[in-house]
Amino acid sequence: MRLLFSLSLLLALLHVISCLLIGAFNIKQFGDKKSSNTSLMDVISTIVHRYDIVLIQEVRDSDLSATKRLMDRVNKASPQYKYIVSEPLGRSTYKEQYLFLYREQTVSVVKNFTYDDKMDAFSREPFVVMFISKQTTVKDFVLIPQHTSPDSAVKEVNSLFDVVTDVRARWNTNNILLMGDFNAGCSYVSGADWQQIRLFTDKSFHWLIKDEVDTTVSENTHCPYDRIVVTADMNKGVVSSSAKVYNYMLDLKLSHSLASGVSDHYPVEVQLS
Repeated sequence: MRLLFSLSLLLALLHVISCLLIGAFNIKQFGDKKSSNTSLMDVISTIVHRYDIVLIQEVRDSDLSATKRLMDRVNKASPQYKYIVSEPLGRSTYKEQYLFLYREQTVSVVKNFTYDDKMDAFSREPFVVMFISKQTTVKDFVLIPQHTSPDSAVKEVNSLFDVVTDVRARWNTNNILLMGDFNAGCSYVSGADWQQIRLFTDKSFHWLIKDEVDTTVSENTHCPYDRIVVTADMNKGVVSSSAKVYNYMLDLKLSHSLASGVSDHYPVEVQLS
């Protein structure tokens, strides 16, 4: 019995080790000011190390100085991570970038493109990236990030369906995961709004972060703004019940002041087997 228990434990550990953890984190206004704060960067670096791939949103870093500080911090002990970043995106002088950090021992970037938003549906059009992994059931998969504008969240989340259609035609794949701060909850998306969102009404898509969760750091809100959505093919590689909010304030035993200094959002995450 003891031998069987030990074998079961070993197999469970091997399964955990072979899983790939993907996260999406809206770090509020990540730029030179935040990246120069040692206390905040210590927390951010710790959070990054949790993931094999992490999407960072609300990056305001056109010269990549903040990104370079972050990379220096996360690779300080050993050079584990690489990054790929979009151009500054936005309709006005206010622009943001999508930044992916990824552990190069477990995954690599195959190709990428910025979605051609001919209909001007997005405040910040998706920066689409295909990754390849040798250790997961789904070997190659596409990540579609989106940080919506709250006032146009319904339109933007609905338009992600068109991005998926583009990816399917362009790269002949249906291994697709969409993630980010969709602002998909509370007053921004509610009630009848959901029937206007093809990503929701088409039941071949699986919403892994549910409506009842809270992805905000504030003690005064309870909103599922940050989401992870997968296609049916991609869902075959998802570890059951692994999608969740990562409450770094609780896990790292931070004060609310420090946690909210890092961001007003918690990361959302999912494991691939």
